[in-house]
Order: sequence, then C-alpha cells, then structure tokens
Amino acid sequence: MAASSSSRDTINVAMMGTGEYTTGYVHGSQSASDKKIGVVALVLFDLRRLGKIGNLALVGTTGSKFNGIRAHLKSKISDVYGGVDVSCDTYPADDVERDPVAYKKAIDKLQPGDAITIFTPDNTHFEIALYAIQHQVHVLLTKPAVKTLHDHQVLLDEAKKHNVFVMVEFHKRFDPIYHDARERIRTYGDFGLYQSYMSQPKFQLETFRSWAGAGSDISYYLNSHHIDIHCWAMQGIAKPVRLIAMQSNGVAEGKYNCPAGTEDTITLITHWQNIASGTMGVATYVASWSAPKADVHSQQRFFYMGHSGEITVDQAHRNYAVASDQGGFASINPLYMAYYPTAEGHFGGQHGYGYKSLQHFVDGCIAVNKKKTTPEALDRALPTLRATTLVTAILEAGRISLDNSNRAVKFSYADNGEVSSIQLE
Repeated sequence: MAASSSSRDTINVAMMGTGEYTTGYVHGSQSASDKKIGVVALVLFDLRRLGKIGNLALVGTTGSKFNGIRAHLKSKISDVYGGVDVSCDTYPADDVERDPVAYKKAIDKLQPGDAITIFTPDNTHFEIALYAIQHQVHVLLTKPAVKTLHDHQVLLDEAKKHNVFVMVEFHKRFDPIYHDARERIRTYGDFGLYQSYMSQPKFQLETFRSWAGAGSDISYYLNSHHIDIHCWAMQGIAKPVRLIAMQSNGVAEGKYNCPAGTEDTITLITHWQNIASGTMGVATYVASWSAPKADVHSQQRFFYMGHSGEITVDQAHRNYAVASDQGGFASINPLYMAYYPTAEGHFGGQHGYGYKSLQHFVDGCIAVNKKKTTPEALDRALPTLRATTLVTAILEAGRISLDNSNRAVKFSYADNGEVSSIQLE
C-alpha cells in the first residue's frame, strides 16, 4: 500500500507543459533564449537527486515530441551533470499525435498530497489547476495564475475546500535585490510613483506563436512580474482604485503573423490610494515583446518613489558583462539561474532565485503534507494564490480596458480589504 501523504518525506510531481521554461526545448530544438536547458525540469531532477521528489512526469499535448525531448534532456542535462537522472513518465504516449486532456491521465496517477507544475499557455491554467485541486494535488502555477478575477476566486475556494497549497511562481520575490528593495520601500511612507518596464526580443514571438495575441497578451505574460513586486511592497500601505490601459501594435501582427490587433507593447496606468492618508499615487506597468535583440534577453527594471525615499532597480544589468567569440557581448545575471556543474560534477545552481522559487514550493508541499504548516500560514510568507489575487485583478482590468476602447476600470474591495470585483466606469 502506498504511504499516506502525511507520512512521506517526498512528493511525486507531474510537470504540465514541455516547452522552454520546463525543458528548454522549443519547436524541435534547443531554445535560443537564456533558458537553453530550461528551469523547471532541471530543478526538479536535482531536487529528486537531493531526496525531496519521488516520481516525475512530463505532460504535453503531442506525444511525438517526446523522443526529441528525451534526447535533449540526456545530452544537455544528464550527460553534463553527474547523478542527475532525467527519466520520467510522459503523457500522452509517443504514438498519440494530440491529446489536449492528457493532463487528466497524469493527475489521476498521483496521490493526494502530490503536486503538479503548470507552465502552459495562460488560457489553459484554470482548467488544469481546478482538476488537480479537486484531486487534492498541490499546484504551482506560472504567472499569471489565471486570466480573470473570477477564476482566481474559484480556485481559492476549491483550494481551501480541499486543503491544497497553491503557489504562483513569482521568482523575483526570491531575488535578494528585489527582496531588499521591497523591505526598503515599506519604510518610505506613502506611495507616490512606480514605473516598471519589461521586454523580450521579437524572436520570442516565434516561440509563442501558438498563443500570442490569441490565448493571451504581453501584459499577462510580462507585466505580471513587476505588478506582483509592487503589490507585494504595497501590502497594507496602498491599493489600486482605477486603471486605464494603452497599446501599440504593428510588429506582432505584421512580420510574425499574430492575429490582427495583437499588441506589441501594453501600458497599464493605475491610480493607487494610500490607505491611511487617502492621498493618491500613480503606477505605470509597461511590457513589450517587440524589442530588438540586445545584451540581455529581457530588459527589466523599475523605479519607485515614496513620500520619504526612492529606489531604482535594473535587474538586467548587475555590472557583470561577458564577451565571447561564440556568444558575443552580453550582460548576465547568474543570481537567477547558474548552469555550471560543481567540482563533484553535480548541478551547482541551487543558490539561484529561479531554483529557490521551485524549492520553496516543494518544501511547502511536504510541510503541509506532514502537518508542519498549513496553506493559510504559507499565505504570509510565499506568493500563494491568495497573496497574488490583486495581481490577477490588475491584469484583467488592463485587458478589459483594452477591449473597451481604453476606458477606465475601477476596483472594489470587500470589508476584509481584499479586492472583490472590477468593472468599467
């Protein structure tokens, strides 16, 4: 008989999505981005080596991709790092050309207290997460968690009902510089101004061509990062009350054949109210996937001004640059993911905040299973589903504004201070 979840020191994990962030394998070859061997699978393979994970599974929709993925994982991971076993179950079977609900078969094989990671197109998150939660399986969602406040609230209710831990993979919270900035911001009095920018080069539209402009947009994909940092810093200090979204277009729908109207750059202009004083502040969140190729894969920075201090963070440039005949000039950030092996030949990137984000999720699952903590207690320390509700509300408000000729959207709040609804003015 299988051990109950409360007696196990390990969990089994099914990885939903087999693309760039999970495996580093895109359109039949290694990704051209900075995630050439992925993040999720590599970290979970290493956590299995360290004794925290039992069985692993990879879940996609097209079985014929798996031979190529297995070869990629072998040559780029197990042949490079000693002791890293890349074996895993795969769904659907290799001879199945397409099965959009293969995730159900994978989840059905898990026990209550096991876990899944969801790194799939934004519009698929809700149905996969709901199925897992209702099977008492813990969930890690890539950002954005879901696309609507309603879906977010449904998952919250179901997670509470089934005592399931649901976390959103906002790895920037584990960046020591962003964490330090957040703590300093909270000492700078009332909120005045926040400006964030995040971009990726045009060639990423090739990676995202199956869903870009159809299943989701660039604001959901990139603005979510810095919106979460701002919301996290503003807990108990200020809240958004009104939002207007603006857009530019022409690149994605032109050269990259995305659907007509696909935005290249989206700007969310958000009015925030300081809770104690009632004074107002403004936040602008800008995201683009029409940037040129540069010294970094993703430009990412923010400026914050409070009533008694200001902070500027440029995450893409840590005053650390390299140049080589093979790769040219690049600004690099090994604080995120360091892919080098240790002297013993093992994977050596456990200090990276991309790694730590996934490790915190696995540790949280095990702690909940062993009744050492509760999902509610983790709301205070981690980017859980409940702790990131406001991020979903802001992202959806942006989409509503864009879809309604840039009209303003207002936010309403419940008595407990949590956002309850958004609607056009």
